[in-house]
Amino acid sequence: QVHLAESGGGSVQAGGFLRLSCDVSGNFDPMDCMGWFRQGPGKAREGVAALEHDGSPRYADSVKGRFTISRVGDKTRIYLEMYNLNPGDTGIYHCAQGLEQTEEMMRYIEPRDRCGWALARGHYTHWGRGTQVTVSA
Repeated sequence: QVHLAESGGGSVQAGGFLRLSCDVSGNFDPMDCMGWFRQGPGKAREGVAALEHDGSPRYADSVKGRFTISRVGDKTRIYLEMYNLNPGDTGIYHCAQGLEQTEEMMRYIEPRDRCGWALARGHYTHWGRGTQVTVSA
C-alpha cells in the first residue's frame, strides 16, 4: 500500500507564491513516476508537473516558467513551487505516484518520456487526497 499526503495549500493574491509538499510512504518504488495534478472548480483534472525516472521534469504548458517540481534525495517527498500565481491556478492539488502501464504506452512511448506522457492522461496508480489552493485577483 502506498500513502501520499499533500500539504502547503492556502489562499494567496495574484502574483503570490506557494510551495506544496507531498510525503510518500509505504511499499513504493522510489524510481517510479511522481507528479502533481489539479482540478479547478468546474474544470477537468489537469496534469501539472511530473518527474521522469531519471529526475527530468515535465510541465503542462499552462505552468511552464512559473512552477517547479523537485524531490528530496531519498524520494520520500516531492515539492511543487508555484510562482506568479493567478486565479486560473485555483483548485485542489493532488500528488500522484506510480505509472499505470497501458498497452499504448508500452508499445509507443520511450521509457524516458513515460511519466510526462502519463501526466497528460492521468495514468498514475496512487493518489493523495489533495490540498486546496485559492488565488484571488
